[in-house]
Amino acid sequence: MKKPVPRSCSLFLVILAAAFSAFAGSASSDAPFLNIVQVQDSINPGTEDFLKYAISRSEDDGAECLIVLLDTPGGLVTSMRGIVQAILNSRVPIIVYVYPSGAQAASAGVFITAAADIAAMAPGSNIGAAHPVAGGGEDVPSTMEEKVLSDLTAFMRSIAAQRGRNAEWLEESVRRSVSVTAEEAFRENVIDLVADDLPALISSLDGWELRWKGTTRVLRLAGIEQRTISPGFQHRILRSISNPNLAYILLMIGLAGLYFELSQPGAIFPGVIGGISLILALYAMQTLPVNYAGFLIILLAVIFFILEIKVASYGMLSLAGVLALILGSLMLFRFPDRTTPLSMSVFIPTVAVISGFFIAVAGLAFRAQVRRPQVGAEALEGMIGEVTRDLAPEGKVFVHGELWNAEADEHISKGEKVEVIGMHNLKLKVKKISAR
Repeated sequence: MKKPVPRSCSLFLVILAAAFSAFAGSASSDAPFLNIVQVQDSINPGTEDFLKYAISRSEDDGAECLIVLLDTPGGLVTSMRGIVQAILNSRVPIIVYVYPSGAQAASAGVFITAAADIAAMAPGSNIGAAHPVAGGGEDVPSTMEEKVLSDLTAFMRSIAAQRGRNAEWLEESVRRSVSVTAEEAFRENVIDLVADDLPALISSLDGWELRWKGTTRVLRLAGIEQRTISPGFQHRILRSISNPNLAYILLMIGLAGLYFELSQPGAIFPGVIGGISLILALYAMQTLPVNYAGFLIILLAVIFFILEIKVASYGMLSLAGVLALILGSLMLFRFPDRTTPLSMSVFIPTVAVISGFFIAVAGLAFRAQVRRPQVGAEALEGMIGEVTRDLAPEGKVFVHGELWNAEADEHISKGEKVEVIGMHNLKLKVKKISAR
């Protein structure tokens, strides 16, 4: 017969098993891994915020490296500079991979790719065309072009020098918008390798010796865990609305909705839409270079339109509101690389529609204030009625399709016409028509 195991031994075995499980879990969590993030969007403050988050998370988690799958037509210089700065100062190696086939790293994407510790491209992708343009895609005015080009080419040369890339070609991509395929970029020493797909890239990078932060680091990527960092709800919203043109449209819709609600209380729906749009606009503008003087001038324009409702200015306040709206819109954003912060194809129609809306609502509200009342005692004053029972001095009159008690200062016979001159306690005060 077997002896029973003592309780103290059983308890010891349970504790030992729990400790072993915890140690195993800890050991598995410490296994090497790499992070992957995908950017298929324009370079805007939302993209910048998301990539900075991905880099910070990779640093905190101790990732072996961060692979950025890039496909972008370009975007804002300010956002690009923020991303490049985050890449150059990252504590984990950053690999930028222009992927999949058919993807591009154009305009701002060239700077981001060049700044990576390792730059790679998929066959069929292209890189280049980094010449700066204005907000609507048009050329930068000649008065600003040379200044902007000098700044961006110097920035590109400094990136190329730090990463050991072909500075001459990268400078030409800024000055002359040259663009090349993946294979040509590899031959020109613009990128480090061409890989067919992500598994091929990881396989090629395994054992890669990287001069990193003054030391030599060898990447060990074979068989390690691959973790994908996806944008959260906050990042998805910000990436969608952080375009300056969209933020401006949301701001105008927000102000128009709240203005309509203030001028026509009780409408509710315009106020709700306006409030939501205004909150989204302010959320987007926190990541944009906003000139608050321009924002205040736009608010002043709204105040002018509100005053138009209360004051008979014969259109002068509306004109002042339109001028303030135009000036405020032009001043709203501060972009050192462009003279027109908003696309003209967005700015002109938006200002025209919103100004027309403000003026129309102000006109409707003003006419409603000066219009004769349609109900109540004020509505009955001045109406013509007929006596149905002699007024001596009280009787009955028929006014506006209704029979009313009435009184007069004189005797008025049945069938005579009278005019309503007032009301007291639901009794009309009338007088003969001939008494005018």
